Amino acid sequence: MTNSMRTLFPMALLAALMAATRIHHFPVPDASLAVFLMAGFLVRNRLFFGALLIEAGLLDYFAISHMGVSDYCFTPAYWFLIPTYAVLWYAGRSARAHREKPWLMAAISLAAVSLAFLVSNLSFYLFSGGYGDMSIGIYALRVAPYYLPYVESAAVYLVPAFILQFARGAVSTRHA
Repeated sequence: MTNSMRTLFPMALLAALMAATRIHHFPVPDASLAVFLMAGFLVRNRLFFGALLIEAGLLDYFAISHMGVSDYCFTPAYWFLIPTYAVLWYAGRSARAHREKPWLMAAISLAAVSLAFLVSNLSFYLFSGGYGDMSIGIYALRVAPYYLPYVESAAVYLVPAFILQFARGAVSTRHA
């Protein structure tokens, strides 16, 4: 496989995975969190990060304008998905540097998904315009039940991806 194919295949696969799950074509969790983390892990080209951001925005626009999805989350806080996804992208880059240590990759991924949860929810609290009279403590208590499903939705995709990565590494080490 040529170098360009080694780059294009994961890019196409990740873009397709996000498109298939973000607007709920299939009854599976949204893969966007995992896609951004895996993209950082697999693709060195930073332009792909921008392409994924544009794809996510276009998918959201399509879902809201053509599929009847609520625009509740489409507030000034929506722009904070950029740093949310950047956390995941750069965590993927960091995890790549530790691809021989599964426990460290898992820890980096969990920390990144947790930080993404904080960034997206704190920005929604601060900039959505809907929580001016609610204390941050009450808001935190109200969003806390969403943390575990948030992590689980990423883990559904990250666990198999990392298992494949380790299996691939074990096979290439054995044949080296």
